[in-house]
Amino acid sequence: RVSTGGGLRREDIIDQTAEGILEKLPNPWLMLDIQKMYPVVYEESQNTVLQQECMRYNKLLVVMKQTLLDVRKALKGLIVMSTELDEVSNSLFNNQVPGSWESKAYPSLKPLVLWQEDLLKRCAFIQNWVDHGIPATFWISGFFFPQAFLTGASQNYARKLKIGIDTIQLDFRNQSIDHSEITEKPEDGVIVWGLFLEGARWDVEQSTLAESRPKELFTPYVPIWLCPVQNRPAPDLNVMLMCPCYKVLTRKGTLSTTGHSTNFVTTFEVPTAVRPEHWIKRGVALFLALAY
Repeated sequence: RVSTGGGLRREDIIDQTAEGILEKLPNPWLMLDIQKMYPVVYEESQNTVLQQECMRYNKLLVVMKQTLLDVRKALKGLIVMSTELDEVSNSLFNNQVPGSWESKAYPSLKPLVLWQEDLLKRCAFIQNWVDHGIPATFWISGFFFPQAFLTGASQNYARKLKIGIDTIQLDFRNQSIDHSEITEKPEDGVIVWGLFLEGARWDVEQSTLAESRPKELFTPYVPIWLCPVQNRPAPDLNVMLMCPCYKVLTRKGTLSTTGHSTNFVTTFEVPTAVRPEHWIKRGVALFLALAY
């Protein structure tokens, strides 16, 4: 038994942390209900995306709930404190995300408190979709697997026009207003928001990349309309930065079983008034989530 000097023992702090997370943890989605409300249909690929997202979050929520309940029982001496539970309790005490959760979760660099807040926001985003139908704009950071969501946007357009999906590319159209002011979804494609820019900022008035302000490491990026276009001509690389987009700040990942990177999402086209090499030397990139 270890006292932290503030009156509470180590076990008490772990128990309180586990209790606090359990109180806020949402219940897993009932997949039968989701499948009835949003069935897999030819005309709407995003229904499939929603089902897959719910399944991925459910796996994480179930593991979190079970390990937290078991940790609290083990602290009381009701069950044996296994190696896995000991690792979870140490992580809770050190404000770190337990390894057993990370293996079921999305990439993240946040400490436990911020990670938990982020998880609740992600679940609220999915729940809002379930309750109110396909939203007008999508918080792209809230997806477990954003690549599937982007493919779904192209697939809907291809099926609507009965054309090959390999003839379609996404056109990146930056919006000049905040995502909260957009109330209607576009006829084709999707509007996404929640990205962050490193190494530069977006000048809304000039509609171009601009130098970062002093002491600004990361800046919010504007909402983007990802509009599918058939046989789209190649962009002019003199006025367009081919900007990589990653899930987290590490800029590295491994190849998953789906053939996609665990970190790299896709390449965004960002308009620039100066040659793209200027921004490439600054290491400009887009990210879905920060470390704080």
